[in-house]
Amino acid sequence: MGSKSSSLKKRHAWPEGAWNWPIKVSHKHAVRCGEMIWVGGQVDLSPDGIVNNPADLPTQTRKVMHHFDRALRELDCDLEDVAWLLCFYVNDGSLDEQDFLTMVGACLPANARVAVNAVPVPALAYPGLAVEIEGYAMRRLDGQRTEKFVADRTGSQTLPKPFCEAVRSGKMIFVSGQYPYAENAKVSAPGNSVSQTRQVMAQIEQLLNQFGAGFDDVVKINRWYAGNVGVEDFEPAALACASFFPDPGPAATGIPLPVHADPEVAIKISVVAMLGEDGQHLPRTHSWPESLWDWHTHLPYQHGVNCAGMIFLGGQVSLNKQGRATYPDDLSAQTHQAMTHIGTILNDLGADYSDVCKILAVYCARDDAQRLHENLSIRSSYFAEPGPASTGVPLPALAYDSMVIEIDTFAMVDESD
Repeated sequence: MGSKSSSLKKRHAWPEGAWNWPIKVSHKHAVRCGEMIWVGGQVDLSPDGIVNNPADLPTQTRKVMHHFDRALRELDCDLEDVAWLLCFYVNDGSLDEQDFLTMVGACLPANARVAVNAVPVPALAYPGLAVEIEGYAMRRLDGQRTEKFVADRTGSQTLPKPFCEAVRSGKMIFVSGQYPYAENAKVSAPGNSVSQTRQVMAQIEQLLNQFGAGFDDVVKINRWYAGNVGVEDFEPAALACASFFPDPGPAATGIPLPVHADPEVAIKISVVAMLGEDGQHLPRTHSWPESLWDWHTHLPYQHGVNCAGMIFLGGQVSLNKQGRATYPDDLSAQTHQAMTHIGTILNDLGADYSDVCKILAVYCARDDAQRLHENLSIRSSYFAEPGPASTGVPLPALAYDSMVIEIDTFAMVDESD
């Protein structure tokens, strides 16, 4: 267990008249800690937790980005400061992802520079909910904007303005979700997750290199792969992806989707890297507590990474050392188990629950509010009021059989001493 680092002062946003969950929780809409601002998943709900504009994606998108802006302004920044967005949207296969991103981009200032990942899902937590968007923003403590740098487009992937393939803001580098597009604007190796993973990782390497960074600077990787539940879908591409990283590597989360917006796409990957503003590699501490779960096969990924006081945890789940689900299909028990793992990793990295700034929970359900409330109330109970920003997204299945929740966590501690 690591010695406890000093906690950093946080500010929390809950704009007057803001939407709310219909149950009492400790989570807030946004959290600011130093220069970093995290906004939890914003949705078009009323203050009483009722869905507004049911199934109306364009209207809900505008409302969501309005809520996003209000939360930021309560923390002395605005949409121009946004560096990263993660957008979950309901898509039955009839919507082009570029059209959706254009909707979101139209809500941002023209001079914004934002990395983005759009994730199509069959449903969201409440019936009629069409979109949920979370993200990161950065603003200097003196009130000046944090300067941003962008990476040029690689391959044939094109994002609508003001989105960029990769954005550097201070020490942070955010790489947009990368699709495996070949130079001819067609999907590379349709349906082949291993070949597509190698293509995507090559694209990510090119983008990182433009900032003077490489895979050893990556602190978090998120893989969204198309496939059925089971190691037969998860492991081949996971091994191909892992081969690009040193051991120990970054924290990692891998989530299965029923299908990507383009059905020929088998994998989409985004990463976060950190690099000193002088261009030097930043040292980091890795966490792999011996008491915790493991994957079915060896991977270099770590349960947690602390880089300059920024703590990234990989998706925490209720598995054993052999990669099998504990408390099979029991959402409440697995949520408690995942949260206990999170506490263990935080302690190993010199932090605790009070240092958490944002969590993202992906759980097995459709548009079943009760399933959200079940895990949301448990997650919330681990945090004192006011708690971290939060996002909760349902999916039909997760990576391992009988596993029903995975929780991503980000925390910050003071390492200035």
